[in-house]
Amino acid sequence: MTKNRLPVRYSGQHFTIDKLLIKDAIKQANLTQHDTVLDIGAGKGFFTVQLLKNANKIIAIENDLALIKYLRNRFSNSQSVQIVGCDFRSFTIPNYPFKVVSNIPYRITSEIFKILMFDNIENFLGGSIVLQSEPAKKMISNRIHNPITVFYQTFFDIKLLYEVNPESFLPPPTVKSALLIIHRKQTSLDYELKGKYLAFISFFLRKPDMLVNTALKSLFRKNQIRIISKKFGINLNAQIFCLTPNQWKNCFLEMLKIVPEKFHPS
Repeated sequence: MTKNRLPVRYSGQHFTIDKLLIKDAIKQANLTQHDTVLDIGAGKGFFTVQLLKNANKIIAIENDLALIKYLRNRFSNSQSVQIVGCDFRSFTIPNYPFKVVSNIPYRITSEIFKILMFDNIENFLGGSIVLQSEPAKKMISNRIHNPITVFYQTFFDIKLLYEVNPESFLPPPTVKSALLIIHRKQTSLDYELKGKYLAFISFFLRKPDMLVNTALKSLFRKNQIRIISKKFGINLNAQIFCLTPNQWKNCFLEMLKIVPEKFHPS
């Protein structure tokens, strides 16, 4: 790869060249010198070089062979940067706490979030991610039809800080972008129950337009539904997709208490 060669559009490579955007992303991630940070799709290291000033260890993950060589040359004298050449989907995630600050490959956005916020929820602390604007807006929606989005919002505070101008990238993408900020919540829900919890949400969102009262009858008794409604401020005449992540979580915890396990969704 020559020094001036532009990234290939179809591969999803759009280098972040906006210094203010990079500065904002790092600031919002609340990094400390003890943090390990993943830079997913590191490109030419525009994020990586700034992360060096704010974190203890940076793992720069890149799949393009020419860019891997470039990164290894650029950071050859840094003990704090580890260059990993692979597709992120085959990357071995650290088994200790970490954050992510990066401009991720847009074409595998949903897979990246699932790896971070479901598969490795135990160690993912949050961070700042530049991504396509459309999926970013879906992540913060108040009316959620997608079970995995309910799951994400249960365990993480997610905020769209602002939309990003195409001129912040080289080459400029043809889609709108955004800076998404993610912080892990303190929750009473055990991470070991993540699979059961996602199955619970998925069970009800098979018919997202169903009224809450009707939907809950498939799992709870009438008197239990009345108690749950009053206890957690649930409108039984609303559609099931209108439940907040906190209400989903509380209904799930009630199920664990009062519904025999053989009836739990799987």
